[in-house]
Amino acid sequence: MSNTIRRAGLTRRTLATGAAAGAALLGAPLPLRHALAQDKFDLRVAVLLPLSGVQAQIGQACMRGAELANDVFADMKIPAKLDIMRYDTESSADVARTQAEKAIASGAHILTGAFDSGHTMAVAQVTEQRTVPLVVNIAATPQLTESGFKYLVRNFPTAPMLVTGALTLQKDLFAATGKTPKTAVLMSVNDTFGEAMMKAIPGLAKKLEMPYEIVEVISYDPRAKDLSAEVAKAKATKAELVMPVSRLNDAKLLIQEMVKQQYEPMGIVNPGAPGLYEYDFLKTMGKYANFHVSNVPWLNPKSPMTQALEKRFAAKYKDGHLDINVGFTFEALLVAADAWLRAKSHAGTALMEALRRTDIKEHVTTGGPIQFDSKGQNVNIRAAAVQNLKNKPTVVLPPEFAIAKPVFPMPGWRSKERG
Repeated sequence: MSNTIRRAGLTRRTLATGAAAGAALLGAPLPLRHALAQDKFDLRVAVLLPLSGVQAQIGQACMRGAELANDVFADMKIPAKLDIMRYDTESSADVARTQAEKAIASGAHILTGAFDSGHTMAVAQVTEQRTVPLVVNIAATPQLTESGFKYLVRNFPTAPMLVTGALTLQKDLFAATGKTPKTAVLMSVNDTFGEAMMKAIPGLAKKLEMPYEIVEVISYDPRAKDLSAEVAKAKATKAELVMPVSRLNDAKLLIQEMVKQQYEPMGIVNPGAPGLYEYDFLKTMGKYANFHVSNVPWLNPKSPMTQALEKRFAAKYKDGHLDINVGFTFEALLVAADAWLRAKSHAGTALMEALRRTDIKEHVTTGGPIQFDSKGQNVNIRAAAVQNLKNKPTVVLPPEFAIAKPVFPMPGWRSKERG
């Protein structure tokens, strides 16, 4: 009997040792207790996202990219395992700041998030003060990399980068289809992201010599429940192109109201914003979701890592689709893992130094290697024109990524082409 107990590791001495260790663990402060309990992981990464509140659906989509990270790392033979700590910002900048404090107090080595630009700015102020690295997954305000933060890198385009790529693709879209609008209306949320986009778009449109005139800029609260007045104002301009800078819920309101008022421009082409390609948008809007174009960074279908991510996504989730919410959040975890593999340290200074020297050639989104300039910005990201065809976001430009041809002008709301 004693031999059996000894083989199982349950000698009187090991029982005493285990009891003492358990008591030490229970008596330890929270950050240390977390560290002791999670020592099988290489790195603790806190993921801060709006998992509830007005932006919850997008935040939950982003979280899927984090949840798949360790499995994809294993598939790709990346020898790192992350302890992924979930924190809900509740779609509030104040809560995001508080959650960043909690994450650091609980022993997070790196933070990532937070989708919304305003929330991410709040988190960055905390991580900068605590000398803990922040890897931005999605947030476009230029302030993040123009404010002198030393503990931040961003693997997502700035608003001017988004707009430049999006407007260039608009020209490609017009050239590919032989149809060019002469007037446009810009409709935008008035949050931190929207303000940055509204500031960037008119100036860059002139600089890039776009073939249309922006005849009106209409802003609104992203929490709005009714956009009838805004759509009526846009319709009155008779603009041939609608450029929405939207989130998910207001994108649905916008299209619903355009259908109701029978406002039928040549096309609805977002200049680097979310909303129109979201799974819930496609599911809710049905045939009215089709033919809208999102000019945004997207997933490279030819990348082996994208294929591994897609396979894992399909196996784990029975709803939704692979999009940039998943892709860029996954890549934020990839950046964190890569930094740890080179730093072999949990110290903020060592991890930050490794992050600055990032050079990841194999990843999932369109563009060149993931590298950060002196401000912490990845400038190698490239946009794609993603059109909703048969209720699926489909790359139609540029040709090297395209799997279908673009449709422009879009069919009318009552057209049989919508089904």
